[in-house]
Amino acid sequence: MEATAGVSERPGAGLFLYDRDCGFCQRAVGFARERLRTRTAFAAWQDVHLDALGLTPEQTDERAWVVYPDGRRLAGGDAVAGVLLAAGFPTRVLGRLMLLPGARLLSRAAYRVVAANRYRLPGGTAACALPTSSLRNPK
Repeated sequence: MEATAGVSERPGAGLFLYDRDCGFCQRAVGFARERLRTRTAFAAWQDVHLDALGLTPEQTDERAWVVYPDGRRLAGGDAVAGVLLAAGFPTRVLGRLMLLPGARLLSRAAYRVVAANRYRLPGGTAACALPTSSLRNPK
């Protein structure tokens, strides 16, 4: 599969990379696809050529990413905000708010909490648990 397949036909949108092996991630992406009306494309990181995107399996296993055609990348809570920014009103407003300086710190922290506990959330299984190294070294 081409690294950025699905992005070029959606102007201004990125490619959201998620963990195919995580039930919680699959449910969250399903919700975003069905309900957010976002221009963002979605793909499991295991199905794309990560080298072409400048990412490693370790990076993508630790957090979600949005990669834009121009090479920009957003990770974690910023990636969630990127998906919201590519959606219609009023969801786009929430994405903008999440990127404001104080709110950005909160959204990043919230993302880390959700990511660290995704195996406990609806749809989550033991396969959803993050590697222990990412829990000790959050970025």
